This record gives sequence, structure tokens and C-alpha cells, in this order.
Amino acid sequence: MRNEHAIEEKKAIVAEIQEDVLKSESAVIVEYHGLNVAQITDLRSKLHDEGVNFKVYKNTLFRRAIEGSDLEALNEHLVGPNAVAYGGDAVAPSRILAEFAKKHKKLKIKSGIVDGEVVDVDEIKELATLPDHDGMISMLLSTFQAPVRDMAYVLSELASKMEEENAETAADVVVEASEETVEAEESAETASEEN
Repeated sequence: MRNEHAIEEKKAIVAEIQEDVLKSESAVIVEYHGLNVAQITDLRSKLHDEGVNFKVYKNTLFRRAIEGSDLEALNEHLVGPNAVAYGGDAVAPSRILAEFAKKHKKLKIKSGIVDGEVVDVDEIKELATLPDHDGMISMLLSTFQAPVRDMAYVLSELASKMEEENAETAADVVVEASEETVEAEESAETASEEN
């Protein structure tokens, strides 16, 4: 009876790894040996604030969860005291762990999973340099706003020019501007012919 209960618990943990960790946007495996309780608590807090989970699983159960999948390359990293950080944001786990590892050399990033693919330490560090979700949205919005800003500037300048020249329509300003351009070009040609 006791063995059956233990087996059921292990099956539930394997299922949790398969459902939560392996299907997340990204997961990063780290070795935390040498960190004290306060440091691990601090790390968990930083990860939690960004919606990232941080759990310690037995390596044998993690191996069982990835058995027969494209993620078996992770097996070589499932040695020693490991933990996994995972979440719905592809960048957050990498960014937070990389920042933390800079200050706490005992935290070692080993490997990870991004969009269902195994990635190495260098790829995780590269991913860590990307802006977070809000930063990416901000960049996207500024890209969308630039043409609108430019158009507003052009219309403002056109309105000023119309006011300045007492023009009734924008077309009057454009026609006058083209006539001025033609006259300037003709003057430049005449001046160059004289030289």
C-alpha cells in the first residue's frame, strides 16, 4: 500500500513536469549548490514577481518525464542539485537567472528549453538580453506611432504654411511650393551655365 502511494506520487510529479514545465514558453535548468537559504528565497521571490515558477525535481523523475522525447539531450545536465525555472514568458526565466548568476557565482545555468527546443547556456544568456514582455510591447507601439507622429508633423507644417500664405486649400500651398522649387532649379541652372 505504501509503495503504491509512492508510485502514484512519482507519476503525478512526472505528469506535472510534462504538463507544466515542458509545455511552458521556456524553462531553464540551474545548479543551485552552494546558495544559502536566504539567497534561494531571494531568487524565488524575484522569479515569482515575474510570474516564473521555480521548483526542485528529482533528476530521475525529470529524466522519466523527457524519456522518448526530443528533449532527451537534457539528460547530460540532470546531474547534481538542480532546479528549474519556467513560465509563460519566454524571456523572464533567462533574464532573471542570468542577472542573479552575475551576483551569485554559485548559481550555474546549465541548459534549458525554449519553444520546445533544447538550448545551451549561450543561447539562454543571449535570450536574457532581450527586453521583457512589456518592453517588447513598448517597442512595437513606438514603431506603430512613428508614422502617425510624422503625419501629424507634416499636417501641422502644412497648416502653418497655409496660414502664413493665406491659402484657402492645401493644394494652393503645394502648387506654390512646386512653382518655387521649379524657379529655384531654373535659377541654379542659369547660374551654372553662366559659370
